[in-house]
Amino acid sequence: MITLAGFAVSNYYNKVKIALIEKGVPFEEELNWATKDEATLSASPLGKVPFMRVPEGSLCESQVLLEYIEDANPGTTPLLPADPYARAKVRELVTFMELHLELVARRLYPQAFFGGTVEQSVIDATRKELERNVAAFSRLAKFSPFVAGDTFTMADCSAIVNLPLISGATKAVLGADVLAATPARDYVRQMGERASVQKVNADRKANLELRAAMAAKK
Repeated sequence: MITLAGFAVSNYYNKVKIALIEKGVPFEEELNWATKDEATLSASPLGKVPFMRVPEGSLCESQVLLEYIEDANPGTTPLLPADPYARAKVRELVTFMELHLELVARRLYPQAFFGGTVEQSVIDATRKELERNVAAFSRLAKFSPFVAGDTFTMADCSAIVNLPLISGATKAVLGADVLAATPARDYVRQMGERASVQKVNADRKANLELRAAMAAKK
């Protein structure tokens, strides 16, 4: 049995959770707030979530988890195409979205979501970088109807949890959604009809409420 550790507000935790649900792989969940106790560090040396406990041991880093899930469950719904080039294109999209869109937009999260303040120089640099990177992303993404083409893949597991964050953060801090000129909004709405996404969204809402309740008690 796979145990997925982390918390349901994390976009990268939800990326892995969607993959498990889509493939029909049985798993358990272990609530972990990215603590730095020995049990966590033995599975994820930086104390980051998500990580997984699997029969062979433990694994960390969300894309590694997806690759393991795919390789270890060959009889389930594939999240990568059979063709080597097509597989590489899916991985290319995942890497591009996470490194060049989400990781860049993350600079804005303290102000967008957590009541903090981001320096104007950082905001300006982030706006410029995202505008360039979104234009490049538009050359890679298909949205026909899935982000990599006509089949649900690992790229969708990443897109469905990251694109809404990028839109929300840029609307809040930059005053405009950097993804507005792409089909991202319609894509997110369509993906919201999938059972896996509905489950993840419901659990995310419950986890947010739990965190708020915990904070209120402090």
